[in-house]
Amino acid sequence: MTHILAIDQGTTSSRAILFDATLRPMASAQEEFPQIYPHPGWVEHNPADLWSSVAGTARAAIEKAGIAATSIAAIGITNQRETTLIWDRANGHPIHNAIVWQDRRTADTCDALKDAGHEPMITARTGLLLDPYFSATKVKWLLDHIPGARARAAKGELAFGTVDTWLIWNLTGGRVHATDATNAARTMLYNIAKGEWDAEICALLDIPLSLLPQVHDCAAPFGTTRADLFGREIPILGVAGDQQAATVGQACFSPGMMKSTYGTGCFALLNTGADIVPSKNRLLTTIAYQLKGQPTYALEGSIFIAGAVVQWLRDGLKIIREAKETQPLAEAADAAQGVILVPAFTGLGAPYWRPDSRGAIYGLTRNSGPAELARAALESVGYQTRDLLEAMRADWGAAADGVLRVDGGMTASDWAMQFLSDILGAPVDRPKVTETTALGAAYLAGMQAGVCGTPEEFAKSWALDRRFTPSMDEATRAAKYARWGRAVAATMSL
Repeated sequence: MTHILAIDQGTTSSRAILFDATLRPMASAQEEFPQIYPHPGWVEHNPADLWSSVAGTARAAIEKAGIAATSIAAIGITNQRETTLIWDRANGHPIHNAIVWQDRRTADTCDALKDAGHEPMITARTGLLLDPYFSATKVKWLLDHIPGARARAAKGELAFGTVDTWLIWNLTGGRVHATDATNAARTMLYNIAKGEWDAEICALLDIPLSLLPQVHDCAAPFGTTRADLFGREIPILGVAGDQQAATVGQACFSPGMMKSTYGTGCFALLNTGADIVPSKNRLLTTIAYQLKGQPTYALEGSIFIAGAVVQWLRDGLKIIREAKETQPLAEAADAAQGVILVPAFTGLGAPYWRPDSRGAIYGLTRNSGPAELARAALESVGYQTRDLLEAMRADWGAAADGVLRVDGGMTASDWAMQFLSDILGAPVDRPKVTETTALGAAYLAGMQAGVCGTPEEFAKSWALDRRFTPSMDEATRAAKYARWGRAVAATMSL
């Protein structure tokens, strides 16, 4: 048994990748599923879509690889974080759709908690800011708004989970209610210093501790799958939230190493080792990974809209049919127009944290068209990344001035990565394996199964595809970034 099955459950699609013992991808399958928007600023998923797409793509990847389930040593899971589900322990039926991490319906609840003076305590214990982004207020909303939910939760009849927990529950046939430390750390209910659910925060939000899953290391036994799913029981041995899994996949195991992942959103993490570094610049302090009971911490900056801005060009404006069309459009754009797009479609993330902001476009002329919008969309991701790295630099010093390792779908665009390097004024390294989220989950499971080596050995296998180095002069860089700053300020003032 030398193969590893990685499940990568994302915001817009689910994927499964089968890796061999050297962590070389052998076969993969992917399935998109619908996004549900009940009201402006609300985003939901059908829990059945999350589960069926995972089960289907896992079976498809195994079939494509042409191997038997008996050769799979372990399963690793990585997932969209903060997305919140509650279900009935007896029958596994969800009490409502999943509330997605992008959802802003609990903004008023967060504001009320801030006004009552609770944010400093919550931030000190969880490393997080009081924001609708995180799971805690979503859980409260579900308990408050679904008839009978709070009474049933108090009786221990319901279970809460982020997407990893939902998948583990279904994979194991309801035998295991568990999560890992990285996903727990994103709920705003978990004390990252003590490594336990915080009873005081749970009491503040009237969330019963019995609702919450057990918390394990990222590499640990999470139960075995039902035999009928894949033809035999397969152990689940690795779990990490998507950005932490990408940190592992990028082999960012040393303090000072940074990675940025470009999926639906963009998430930059800076490894701070054993040190919990409180942010003075509205970044998040979180758990990068936890092995053998020892957490490694990180500073994280979260951008809500990165790859999603390209989806907006495709599905909203319908000016492209495929994401790859943005590069030739950006190359053909009139750079002198200087169109700026602030993609605050679901609010602004770090370092602004303005859930009430909405998207805006500046600098339009009569000649502005699809090319200029495509260029502005790609540039917005670079600008937002610099916002994060500026905050990291201020919180942790010169360590944030080094090489940035990048991964995710958008990194396939050479144009976008060159602009990123230009606006950062720093090297950007793209690895040969850009789907590092699934790779990280596979490695964690493989390490626990004894198929893969130590983190130090894994780090030696990291391979560079291309390094992008800055070619923009400092004066141009400064002028463009200053213009971006004015556009963000104007957007927040609307």
